[in-house]
Amino acid sequence: MNRNGLFLFSKFNFMSNGYFPIPRVENEPVRNYGPGSAEKLSLKKAIHDLKNQVKEIPMIIGGKTYFTEDKKPIHPPHEHAHLLGYYHNGQADHIHLAIDQSLKARIDWESMPWEHRAAIFLKAADLLAGPYRDWINATTMLGQSKNVYQAEIDAACEMIDFLRFNVHFTSQIYSDQPISSPGSWNRTEYRPLEGFVYAITPFNFTSIAGNLPVSAALMGNVVVWKPSDKQIYSAQVLMEVFQKAGLPDGVINMVFADPVMASDIIFQHPYFSGIHFTGSTQVFKQIWKSIGNQIDIYKNYPRIVGETGGKDFMLIHSSADLEIAATALIRGAYEFQGQKCSAASRAYISESIWPELKKILLSQISELKIGTVENFTHFINAVIDERSFDKLKGFIDRARESHEAHIIAGGICDKSIGYFIEPTLIETQNPYYETMVTELFGPVLTVFVYRDEDFEQTLKIIDTSTPYSLTGGIIASDRGVIRDLENKLRGAAGNFYINDKCTGAVVGQQPFGGARASGTNDKAGSYLNLLRWVSPRSIKENLLPPKHYTYPFLTEE
Repeated sequence: MNRNGLFLFSKFNFMSNGYFPIPRVENEPVRNYGPGSAEKLSLKKAIHDLKNQVKEIPMIIGGKTYFTEDKKPIHPPHEHAHLLGYYHNGQADHIHLAIDQSLKARIDWESMPWEHRAAIFLKAADLLAGPYRDWINATTMLGQSKNVYQAEIDAACEMIDFLRFNVHFTSQIYSDQPISSPGSWNRTEYRPLEGFVYAITPFNFTSIAGNLPVSAALMGNVVVWKPSDKQIYSAQVLMEVFQKAGLPDGVINMVFADPVMASDIIFQHPYFSGIHFTGSTQVFKQIWKSIGNQIDIYKNYPRIVGETGGKDFMLIHSSADLEIAATALIRGAYEFQGQKCSAASRAYISESIWPELKKILLSQISELKIGTVENFTHFINAVIDERSFDKLKGFIDRARESHEAHIIAGGICDKSIGYFIEPTLIETQNPYYETMVTELFGPVLTVFVYRDEDFEQTLKIIDTSTPYSLTGGIIASDRGVIRDLENKLRGAAGNFYINDKCTGAVVGQQPFGGARASGTNDKAGSYLNLLRWVSPRSIKENLLPPKHYTYPFLTEE
């Protein structure tokens, strides 16, 4: 090992002989957890078992567990008096150690034949689909307050899809090779980045938390992974699955620490090679500035990949089917308490259909049950923590007092047992009212009712009233209108939905990501994201090299 912590030689100094097609890849089927089903009984038992133990969650660095004196409690957001366990918070030494251990593992990992890297993550997918499915769902439900369906489509199905489809995309990337002229052979080698990748992951999706380190690791990179402190309860299950699947020590190092301290250390290391981030727009901008201010210290230009905020819209045209519109609005705005980057947060609704659509919305919102995740009839659970609760309550309270807004459903907030906020519907006469333009991240949908003759002006407001461009959806039956909106709103959303809610991107079907202030749009769930974690090398081998410098043009007639 040299002084920079990089091994100069590898025990993997051979390559496999053969082309290995990967197993057929399909999206993981979503279980329905119907009444009396075996899967429902099994999951409820897992939830019961977890609630009757107090877990101690250590950091995993270089394959070893690290416990500290700085223990932080973990409570369910919907039952904050209950103690699920503790995680052991790290200090600066742990961050330095994680970097060292990742660099120690780097050369052997990148030299491992790709099909063996692939096999590890395919096995991880099968473990999550089988023996670990209840545990990843139960920890997500309890730790992040997701109902059973939201946990199933995220922590189980989407994470499994990321693992399997990433292998599929890797195979596609590696097989993309240049043409060769007669007498030469051209090849492209997709090298991992020269150093380590830093993954900063959010609380709201267990699958995103797993995919950000995994996508970089699959391409041969080593990773320092800092999950959100609100997602550690399920993150430790993911880490256990990766280890069970055979991931070598040091390839992914899971650390818990103050985010500013950890980032300061990591961004000052010369072998920092990239960041994979999902979180707030402001934090991402600060990260970008920090990296830019230290650009002279790095061995390479670091890759900066981030998915950040959103102020996602639904446009309901006068030709819309009202039942379709109501379903898209309620599911898009209120599933997982609106804590999705893609959640519907602002709606623009035609004046001519608003009275009837309003009746449907108010009727269905009144039916939504709210409470703990253990009761599977609850559609709405708790927001993630007290800070989020207080922020959202502030928006609701100001709307209640405003002459520009009117709360027409919900609005009740109660944190006595858990951080519960009723699904709230606000109507405003000002398309620039604060809840129409500010990212909220909660179960609050604001409606602006536009006059049908102001339709074109409304499109400009949708496109320009916020800095974001993550998701958006339109509900319309008129095909000419659909075609027109698809074109005129092309810059307003990186994921655009027609006659559907603006959430629910599926790996391999709707690659996810937005532009403008919503991120770098590198499309998780596609080959495009994986390309960010490689540094291609073009290789030309001349099979019949020339033996003299002269060219035919040098000879006179």
